[in-house]
Amino acid sequence: MRSRLTGLGIGVVFGVTLSWSGMTSPVVIRQALLFQQAYLFLFFASAVLVATVGLLILRRRQTRALISKQPVTWNRESVGRRHIVGSLVFGLGWGITDACPGPIVTQVGQGILWGVWTLAGAILGVYLYLRRDQPETEPAVERPVTTMA
Repeated sequence: MRSRLTGLGIGVVFGVTLSWSGMTSPVVIRQALLFQQAYLFLFFASAVLVATVGLLILRRRQTRALISKQPVTWNRESVGRRHIVGSLVFGLGWGITDACPGPIVTQVGQGILWGVWTLAGAILGVYLYLRRDQPETEPAVERPVTTMA
């Protein structure tokens, strides 16, 4: 229960930040995608820089995650076809809807009605992806199997 409340708190802070920064505005997103203003890309770049430096420090200090207590680590993998295709699909969806998953949920939380349709499309896309006939890729993190006696 504690981890769910922590996740909820982080989600609320993330949503407020997206809303406050203008990231839920289709106008801001469209202007960035058309290279009419650099605000969105500078915002992304600062987030990536902070996250990268922070994760490298946590990994170097062999820190454990607060909720799962797992070591902060990751495996490097080379770019594959699934990364390229996924990037293209994500970019196409972003360009068509003027929103990516975080702002979509924030738009719904703000009461923006058309955000509901965008969210429904995202959910449908995930559902169709999961229903495909291709074998699944390996999970990013192996979870221990628990059995009930």
